[in-house]
Amino acid sequence: MSDTTQSGPVMAADGTPLKRSLNRALRRQKNRALMLIAPLLLFVLVTFILPIGDMLFRSVENQIVSETLPRTVVALESWDATSGETPDEAVYAALAIDLQIAAEAKLHTRVGSRLNYEKPGISSLFRKAGRQVKKWDVENDGPYKERFLELHKGWGDPDVWSTIQTYSPKFTNGYFLNSADLKKGADGPEWRPEDEQIYWLLLKRTMFMSMAITLSCIALAYPVAWILANLPARTSNMLMILVLLPFWTSLLVRTSAWKVMLQQQGVINDTLVWLGLVGDDARLAMINNQFGTIVTMTHILLPFMILPMFSVMKTIQPTYLRAAKSLGATNWTAFWRVYFPQSVPGIGAGSILVFILSIGYYITPELVGGTKGVFISNRIAYHISTSLNWGLAAALGAILLALVLVLYWAYDKIVGIDNVKLG
Repeated sequence: MSDTTQSGPVMAADGTPLKRSLNRALRRQKNRALMLIAPLLLFVLVTFILPIGDMLFRSVENQIVSETLPRTVVALESWDATSGETPDEAVYAALAIDLQIAAEAKLHTRVGSRLNYEKPGISSLFRKAGRQVKKWDVENDGPYKERFLELHKGWGDPDVWSTIQTYSPKFTNGYFLNSADLKKGADGPEWRPEDEQIYWLLLKRTMFMSMAITLSCIALAYPVAWILANLPARTSNMLMILVLLPFWTSLLVRTSAWKVMLQQQGVINDTLVWLGLVGDDARLAMINNQFGTIVTMTHILLPFMILPMFSVMKTIQPTYLRAAKSLGATNWTAFWRVYFPQSVPGIGAGSILVFILSIGYYITPELVGGTKGVFISNRIAYHISTSLNWGLAAALGAILLALVLVLYWAYDKIVGIDNVKLG
């Protein structure tokens, strides 16, 4: 019998090895798929990844001091900040040269503003000195120590020079220390005075109120989602319009409406007085506090809890409950043992969505929270738009991001992120 088997690789129709031809076809398919999602990847990169990277960089970046005062930074390396004495003449001479160059480039106020975040009052020192140093002949106008002290006695404060020395490196952990109510001292991190410790309080308040908003949304959304999921489709669709109606109304309008309702001369207090439940001289304070923020934000974020719950409950077959009851289970047992476990993925999805949205809200707390109902996000917005301390705002944002990731990880370990569904 003749041997009809062939040795060597299997060939494709075009004469190339079949394995190579298949690999080439797979690469073409992958490239086409990549081209299809390339716009989305570019969008995510530009609007999400790069801003987060820029935020993380700004939280540790500190190049302005070393770039604006390079000679002063070098001269201060040999100065002992714990000595309690001011630097020698060489440091003041280096500062005169650096300030003259910085003033001509109009950069002296920027470095003053940066150091003013760490020690209030430094900004005015640099502003006044910058105007005068431009007129000096830095080659022949010494001694500079006396001249700086004549400009402002603050230049004789060792704490000023210690602040310049402490924040002279190009990168710093000072912003993160400030975010934890700490500051950089000569011997390491140290607590700020009690009247300046606000960020731990804001962080704890943010977590507590976000959790309260999430729990209140769960309590209010669950029965609404259950009713919508078990009503006939026509009636359910009509009622769903009422759930979606807040999305068609301005956030400021909804928040302003709650201000009208919750204030001491508002609708709710007037109704309680009319019913005799409270006295006219004992009206409830329901606005400009934590209660007002929780109530208002619960109303605003409630649809984000109802929709995931509804979409999951819609997939739960009613025959499961009938089967449980036919086996002797009571209504409560059938619900708790059969229906509720299947609805947990919707609760998980809604909880994550509402909690993450709530800790980042700042418009509503700013309008109805007063001084005791604002979140840490309000402080971030303040540093970005008012104080212009972007480094501290970036550090606070990075801490908030890390906290959300930790909670997400904990939720995954306890509940399992695979159990979270949107329907």
